[in-house]
Amino acid sequence: MKKNIGLLTSGGDTPGSNAAIRALGKAAISNYDMNIIGFRDGFKGLMENRFVKLDNTMLSGILTLGGTILGTSREKPFSMNVDGKTADMTDVIVKNYHKNKLDALVCIGGNGTQKNAHHLAKQGLNVITLPKTIDNDVAGTDITFGFDTAMGIATEAIDRLHSTASSHHRIIIVEVMGHKAGWLALGAGIAGGADVILIPEIPYKTDVIARSILERKEQGKSFSIVAIAEGAISHDFRETYAELKKRIETAKDDKSLLKLKQEKAEMDILNTSNTIRLANRLQELTKLEARVTILGHLQRGGVPSAADRLLATRLGTACAKCLRKEVYGVMIALNKNRIITVPLEEVVGITKKVPKDHQWIKSARRVGTCFGD
Repeated sequence: MKKNIGLLTSGGDTPGSNAAIRALGKAAISNYDMNIIGFRDGFKGLMENRFVKLDNTMLSGILTLGGTILGTSREKPFSMNVDGKTADMTDVIVKNYHKNKLDALVCIGGNGTQKNAHHLAKQGLNVITLPKTIDNDVAGTDITFGFDTAMGIATEAIDRLHSTASSHHRIIIVEVMGHKAGWLALGAGIAGGADVILIPEIPYKTDVIARSILERKEQGKSFSIVAIAEGAISHDFRETYAELKKRIETAKDDKSLLKLKQEKAEMDILNTSNTIRLANRLQELTKLEARVTILGHLQRGGVPSAADRLLATRLGTACAKCLRKEVYGVMIALNKNRIITVPLEEVVGITKKVPKDHQWIKSARRVGTCFGD
Protein backbone atom coordinates (compact mmCIF):
# COMPACT_ATOMS: atom_id res chain seq x y z
CA MET A 1 0.00 0.00 0.00
CA LYS A 2 1.07 3.57 -0.65
CA LYS A 3 2.38 5.48 2.32
CA ASN A 4 0.41 8.57 3.27
CA ILE A 5 2.63 11.43 4.39
CA GLY A 6 1.53 14.67 6.04
CA LEU A 7 3.59 17.83 5.65
CA LEU A 8 3.47 21.25 7.31
CA THR A 9 5.53 24.41 7.68
CA SER A 10 5.55 26.13 11.06
CA GLY A 11 7.10 29.20 12.69
CA GLY A 12 8.37 32.22 10.78
CA ASP A 13 8.25 32.25 6.99
CA THR A 14 11.68 31.39 5.63
CA PRO A 15 13.27 31.45 2.15
CA GLY A 16 13.78 27.91 0.90
CA SER A 17 10.64 26.44 2.48
CA ASN A 18 9.02 25.91 -0.91
CA ALA A 19 12.21 24.37 -2.24
CA ALA A 20 12.08 21.85 0.62
CA ILE A 21 8.37 21.14 0.03
CA ARG A 22 9.09 20.59 -3.67
CA ALA A 23 12.09 18.33 -3.05
CA LEU A 24 10.33 16.17 -0.49
CA GLY A 25 7.15 15.94 -2.53
CA LYS A 26 8.75 15.17 -5.89
CA ALA A 27 11.17 12.61 -4.44
CA ALA A 28 8.48 10.87 -2.37
CA ILE A 29 5.97 10.75 -5.25
CA SER A 30 8.30 9.87 -8.11
CA ASN A 31 10.75 7.55 -6.37
CA TYR A 32 8.70 5.95 -3.63
CA ASP A 33 5.09 6.21 -4.87
CA MET A 34 3.83 8.02 -1.76
CA ASN A 35 0.79 10.24 -1.24
CA ILE A 36 1.61 13.69 0.18
CA ILE A 37 -0.90 16.03 1.81
CA GLY A 38 0.08 19.48 3.01
CA PHE A 39 -1.60 20.99 6.06
CA ARG A 40 -2.39 24.68 5.91
CA ASP A 41 -0.90 27.15 8.39
CA GLY A 42 1.24 24.79 10.44
CA PHE A 43 -0.05 22.84 13.42
CA LYS A 44 -3.20 24.98 13.40
CA GLY A 45 -4.19 23.46 10.06
CA LEU A 46 -3.45 19.97 11.31
CA MET A 47 -5.72 20.61 14.29
CA GLU A 48 -8.49 21.97 12.04
CA ASN A 49 -7.84 19.27 9.44
CA ARG A 50 -7.31 21.81 6.63
CA PHE A 51 -5.13 20.29 3.97
CA VAL A 52 -4.40 20.08 0.25
CA LYS A 53 -3.12 17.15 -1.77
CA LEU A 54 0.36 17.86 -3.09
CA ASP A 55 0.92 16.41 -6.55
CA ASN A 56 3.52 17.07 -9.23
CA THR A 57 1.41 19.83 -10.77
CA MET A 58 1.13 21.74 -7.51
CA LEU A 59 4.84 21.23 -6.76
CA SER A 60 5.90 22.58 -10.13
CA GLY A 61 7.28 26.12 -10.32
CA ILE A 62 7.68 26.73 -6.58
CA LEU A 63 11.45 26.24 -6.28
CA THR A 64 12.17 29.96 -6.59
CA LEU A 65 9.24 31.24 -4.55
CA GLY A 66 9.79 32.85 -1.15
CA GLY A 67 7.55 32.11 1.83
CA THR A 68 5.58 28.87 1.90
CA ILE A 69 2.70 27.78 -0.31
CA LEU A 70 1.18 25.99 2.68
CA GLY A 71 1.11 29.04 4.93
CA THR A 72 2.48 29.03 8.46
CA SER A 73 1.73 29.99 12.05
CA ARG A 74 3.37 29.87 15.46
CA GLU A 75 0.55 27.87 17.07
CA LYS A 76 1.68 25.03 19.36
CA PRO A 77 -0.22 21.73 19.68
CA PHE A 78 -0.24 21.95 23.47
CA SER A 79 -1.00 25.69 23.63
CA MET A 80 -3.27 26.73 20.79
CA ASN A 81 -5.59 29.71 20.39
CA VAL A 82 -9.12 28.36 19.96
CA ASP A 83 -11.98 30.86 19.95
CA GLY A 84 -9.88 33.36 21.88
CA LYS A 85 -8.85 30.86 24.54
CA THR A 86 -5.65 28.85 24.98
CA ALA A 87 -6.15 25.10 24.88
CA ASP A 88 -4.15 21.88 24.59
CA MET A 89 -5.22 20.44 21.23
CA THR A 90 -2.78 17.54 21.14
CA ASP A 91 -5.54 14.92 21.27
CA VAL A 92 -7.33 16.53 18.30
CA ILE A 93 -4.11 16.59 16.28
CA VAL A 94 -3.42 12.93 17.06
CA LYS A 95 -6.99 12.10 16.05
CA ASN A 96 -6.61 13.92 12.71
CA TYR A 97 -3.30 12.19 12.08
CA HIS A 98 -5.03 8.83 12.32
CA LYS A 99 -8.19 10.06 10.58
CA ASN A 100 -6.10 10.83 7.49
CA LYS A 101 -4.35 7.46 7.84
CA LEU A 102 -0.96 9.09 7.92
CA ASP A 103 2.12 6.93 8.10
CA ALA A 104 4.28 9.91 9.07
CA LEU A 105 4.27 13.67 9.55
CA VAL A 106 7.05 15.95 8.27
CA CYS A 107 7.43 19.28 10.09
CA ILE A 108 9.52 22.05 8.56
CA GLY A 109 10.59 24.73 11.03
CA GLY A 110 12.95 26.19 13.60
CA ASN A 111 13.51 25.55 17.30
CA GLY A 112 9.83 25.86 18.24
CA THR A 113 8.83 23.42 15.52
CA GLN A 114 11.44 20.90 16.68
CA LYS A 115 9.94 21.08 20.17
CA ASN A 116 6.38 20.71 18.91
CA ALA A 117 7.32 17.79 16.65
CA HIS A 118 9.07 16.03 19.52
CA HIS A 119 5.94 16.53 21.63
CA LEU A 120 3.88 14.75 18.97
CA ALA A 121 6.48 12.01 18.62
CA LYS A 122 6.06 11.30 22.33
CA GLN A 123 2.34 10.81 21.62
CA GLY A 124 3.24 7.93 19.31
CA LEU A 125 3.23 9.75 15.95
CA ASN A 126 5.91 9.07 13.34
CA VAL A 127 7.62 12.41 12.89
CA ILE A 128 10.55 13.79 10.88
CA THR A 129 11.69 17.42 10.85
CA LEU A 130 13.66 19.71 8.54
CA PRO A 131 15.55 22.69 10.07
CA LYS A 132 14.59 26.08 8.63
CA THR A 133 15.25 29.48 10.14
CA ILE A 134 17.10 32.63 9.13
CA ASP A 135 18.66 32.70 12.63
CA ASN A 136 20.73 29.54 12.01
CA ASP A 137 20.27 28.66 15.70
CA VAL A 138 18.93 25.08 15.47
CA ALA A 139 21.22 22.61 17.23
CA GLY A 140 22.48 19.50 15.46
CA THR A 141 22.97 21.01 12.00
CA ASP A 142 25.79 23.10 10.57
CA ILE A 143 23.38 25.44 8.83
CA THR A 144 19.64 25.93 8.36
CA PHE A 145 18.08 26.87 5.05
CA GLY A 146 16.92 30.48 5.00
CA PHE A 147 20.08 31.72 6.69
CA ASP A 148 22.09 32.28 3.52
CA THR A 149 19.31 34.31 1.88
CA ALA A 150 18.74 36.48 4.95
CA MET A 151 22.47 37.06 5.36
CA GLY A 152 22.69 38.16 1.74
CA ILE A 153 19.80 40.60 2.17
CA ALA A 154 21.28 42.06 5.37
CA THR A 155 24.69 42.35 3.73
CA GLU A 156 23.23 44.23 0.77
CA ALA A 157 21.47 46.60 3.17
CA ILE A 158 24.74 47.35 4.95
CA ASP A 159 26.44 47.84 1.58
CA ARG A 160 23.84 50.41 0.56
CA LEU A 161 24.01 52.24 3.88
CA HIS A 162 27.73 52.90 3.47
CA SER A 163 27.08 55.64 0.94
CA THR A 164 24.65 57.61 3.09
CA ALA A 165 26.83 57.13 6.18
CA SER A 166 29.91 58.46 4.41
CA SER A 167 28.04 61.31 2.69
CA HIS A 168 26.56 62.65 5.91
CA HIS A 169 29.45 61.66 8.24
CA ARG A 170 27.06 59.66 10.39
CA ILE A 171 26.89 56.61 12.59
CA ILE A 172 24.47 54.21 10.93
CA ILE A 173 23.14 51.45 13.16
CA VAL A 174 21.60 48.48 11.32
CA GLU A 175 19.41 46.18 13.41
CA VAL A 176 19.41 42.60 12.17
CA MET A 177 17.18 39.76 13.35
CA GLY A 178 18.47 37.33 15.99
CA HIS A 179 16.99 37.25 19.51
CA LYS A 180 19.24 34.66 21.14
CA ALA A 181 21.94 33.98 18.55
CA GLY A 182 24.03 36.41 16.56
CA TRP A 183 24.87 34.39 13.46
CA LEU A 184 22.99 36.69 11.10
CA ALA A 185 24.38 39.98 12.44
CA LEU A 186 27.87 38.50 12.62
CA GLY A 187 27.87 37.09 9.09
CA ALA A 188 26.27 40.12 7.47
CA GLY A 189 28.38 42.48 9.55
CA ILE A 190 31.63 40.88 8.40
CA ALA A 191 30.51 40.56 4.77
CA GLY A 192 29.21 44.15 4.74
CA GLY A 193 32.29 45.61 6.39
CA ALA A 194 30.57 46.84 9.55
CA ASP A 195 32.94 48.64 11.91
CA VAL A 196 31.08 47.45 15.00
CA ILE A 197 29.20 44.16 15.40
CA LEU A 198 27.03 43.52 18.46
CA ILE A 199 25.61 40.06 19.15
CA PRO A 200 23.74 38.46 22.10
CA GLU A 201 26.69 36.22 22.94
CA ILE A 202 29.00 39.18 23.70
CA PRO A 203 27.46 41.83 26.00
CA TYR A 204 28.75 45.24 24.99
CA LYS A 205 29.86 48.40 26.77
CA THR A 206 28.58 51.57 25.13
CA ASP A 207 31.66 53.59 26.08
CA VAL A 208 33.89 51.02 24.37
CA ILE A 209 31.85 51.37 21.15
CA ALA A 210 31.98 55.17 21.38
CA ARG A 211 35.74 55.10 21.90
CA SER A 212 36.17 52.86 18.85
CA ILE A 213 34.09 55.23 16.71
CA LEU A 214 36.05 58.27 17.92
CA GLU A 215 39.33 56.51 17.15
CA ARG A 216 38.08 55.99 13.60
CA LYS A 217 37.29 59.70 13.40
CA GLU A 218 40.80 60.57 14.57
CA GLN A 219 42.14 58.38 11.76
CA GLY A 220 40.19 60.46 9.24
CA LYS A 221 37.25 58.08 8.90
CA SER A 222 34.15 60.25 9.15
CA PHE A 223 31.50 57.54 9.47
CA SER A 224 30.88 54.20 11.17
CA ILE A 225 28.53 51.29 10.52
CA VAL A 226 27.19 49.33 13.49
CA ALA A 227 25.50 45.95 12.85
CA ILE A 228 23.49 44.89 15.89
CA ALA A 229 21.42 41.75 16.50
CA GLU A 230 18.00 42.54 17.95
CA GLY A 231 18.86 40.41 20.98
CA ALA A 232 22.21 42.07 21.73
CA ILE A 233 22.39 43.54 25.24
CA SER A 234 24.72 45.80 27.15
CA HIS A 235 27.00 44.48 29.87
CA ASP A 236 25.18 46.52 32.53
CA PHE A 237 21.77 45.30 31.36
CA ARG A 238 22.90 41.68 31.52
CA GLU A 239 24.24 42.09 35.05
CA THR A 240 21.08 43.81 36.26
CA TYR A 241 18.84 41.29 34.53
CA ALA A 242 20.74 38.31 35.94
CA GLU A 243 20.53 39.75 39.45
CA LEU A 244 16.79 40.34 39.04
CA LYS A 245 16.25 36.72 37.97
CA LYS A 246 18.11 35.51 41.07
CA ARG A 247 15.92 37.70 43.27
CA ILE A 248 12.80 36.24 41.62
CA GLU A 249 14.04 32.70 42.31
CA THR A 250 14.64 33.49 45.98
CA ALA A 251 11.55 35.67 46.63
CA LYS A 252 10.07 34.81 50.02
CA ASP A 253 6.47 35.98 49.56
CA ASP A 254 3.93 36.45 46.78
CA LYS A 255 3.89 40.24 47.09
CA SER A 256 7.64 40.48 46.56
CA LEU A 257 7.51 37.97 43.73
CA LEU A 258 4.79 39.93 41.90
CA LYS A 259 6.75 43.17 42.21
CA LEU A 260 9.95 41.54 40.92
CA LYS A 261 8.11 39.97 37.98
CA GLN A 262 6.71 43.39 37.08
CA GLU A 263 10.26 44.79 37.12
CA LYS A 264 11.37 41.96 34.85
CA ALA A 265 8.49 42.63 32.44
CA GLU A 266 9.45 46.31 32.34
CA MET A 267 13.07 45.39 31.56
CA ASP A 268 11.93 43.06 28.78
CA ILE A 269 9.93 45.90 27.22
CA LEU A 270 12.86 48.27 27.67
CA ASN A 271 15.18 45.87 25.85
CA THR A 272 12.94 45.86 22.77
CA SER A 273 13.91 49.50 22.16
CA ASN A 274 17.55 48.79 22.90
CA THR A 275 18.84 49.80 19.45
CA ILE A 276 17.20 53.24 19.65
CA ARG A 277 18.63 53.84 23.12
CA LEU A 278 22.08 52.79 21.92
CA ALA A 279 21.86 55.25 19.01
CA ASN A 280 20.90 58.12 21.32
CA ARG A 281 23.69 57.31 23.74
CA LEU A 282 26.34 57.03 21.01
CA GLN A 283 25.22 60.37 19.61
CA GLU A 284 25.72 61.94 23.05
CA LEU A 285 29.15 60.39 23.56
CA THR A 286 30.59 61.00 20.09
CA LYS A 287 28.76 64.21 19.06
CA LEU A 288 28.12 62.51 15.70
CA GLU A 289 24.68 62.06 14.17
CA ALA A 290 23.37 58.52 14.64
CA ARG A 291 20.61 56.98 12.55
CA VAL A 292 18.90 53.60 12.92
CA THR A 293 17.73 51.24 10.20
CA ILE A 294 15.71 48.23 11.37
CA LEU A 295 15.58 45.59 8.66
CA GLY A 296 12.88 43.49 10.33
CA HIS A 297 10.88 41.11 8.16
CA LEU A 298 12.58 42.38 5.02
CA GLN A 299 15.36 39.89 5.78
CA ARG A 300 13.22 36.80 5.34
CA GLY A 301 11.22 37.83 2.29
CA GLY A 302 11.70 37.30 -1.40
CA VAL A 303 13.49 34.79 -3.60
CA PRO A 304 15.72 32.20 -1.84
CA SER A 305 19.40 32.17 -2.70
CA ALA A 306 20.97 29.40 -4.77
CA ALA A 307 22.66 28.03 -1.64
CA ASP A 308 19.33 27.80 0.23
CA ARG A 309 17.61 26.14 -2.71
CA LEU A 310 20.39 23.58 -2.90
CA LEU A 311 20.40 22.89 0.85
CA ALA A 312 16.60 22.62 1.01
CA THR A 313 16.62 20.21 -1.95
CA ARG A 314 19.27 18.01 -0.33
CA LEU A 315 17.40 17.90 2.98
CA GLY A 316 14.00 17.33 1.34
CA THR A 317 15.14 14.44 -0.84
CA ALA A 318 16.99 12.87 2.11
CA CYS A 319 13.77 13.14 4.12
CA ALA A 320 11.90 11.18 1.43
CA LYS A 321 14.51 8.44 1.70
CA CYS A 322 14.10 8.33 5.49
CA LEU A 323 10.33 8.05 5.07
CA ARG A 324 10.89 5.09 2.78
CA LYS A 325 13.18 3.44 5.34
CA GLU A 326 10.77 4.34 8.18
CA VAL A 327 13.39 6.30 10.11
CA TYR A 328 11.34 8.47 12.47
CA GLY A 329 11.82 10.75 15.45
CA VAL A 330 14.73 12.54 13.79
CA MET A 331 15.75 15.82 12.21
CA ILE A 332 17.45 15.74 8.82
CA ALA A 333 20.65 17.78 9.18
CA LEU A 334 23.84 18.86 7.46
CA ASN A 335 27.12 17.89 9.11
CA LYS A 336 30.45 18.62 7.41
CA ASN A 337 28.67 18.61 4.03
CA ARG A 338 27.06 15.22 4.78
CA ILE A 339 23.35 14.70 5.31
CA ILE A 340 22.71 12.93 8.61
CA THR A 341 19.80 12.19 10.97
CA VAL A 342 19.79 13.61 14.50
CA PRO A 343 17.41 12.27 17.20
CA LEU A 344 14.94 15.00 18.14
CA GLU A 345 15.77 14.68 21.83
CA GLU A 346 19.29 15.91 20.97
CA VAL A 347 17.87 19.01 19.26
CA VAL A 348 14.98 20.15 21.46
CA GLY A 349 15.63 22.86 24.03
CA ILE A 350 19.06 23.79 22.69
CA THR A 351 19.87 27.08 20.99
CA LYS A 352 22.97 26.98 18.79
CA LYS A 353 24.79 30.15 19.76
CA VAL A 354 27.93 31.70 18.32
CA PRO A 355 31.00 30.44 20.24
CA LYS A 356 33.11 33.35 21.45
CA ASP A 357 36.16 31.74 19.83
CA HIS A 358 34.43 31.12 16.49
CA GLN A 359 36.56 31.69 13.40
CA TRP A 360 34.21 34.40 12.15
CA ILE A 361 34.75 36.39 15.35
CA LYS A 362 38.51 35.85 15.22
CA SER A 363 38.64 37.04 11.61
CA ALA A 364 36.50 40.09 12.38
CA ARG A 365 38.72 41.10 15.28
CA ARG A 366 41.81 40.77 13.10
CA VAL A 367 40.47 43.34 10.64
CA GLY A 368 39.72 45.73 13.48
CA THR A 369 36.02 45.12 14.07
CA CYS A 370 34.81 46.23 17.50
CA PHE A 371 32.48 43.94 19.47
CA GLY A 372 31.97 46.38 22.32
CA ASP A 373 33.71 44.18 24.87
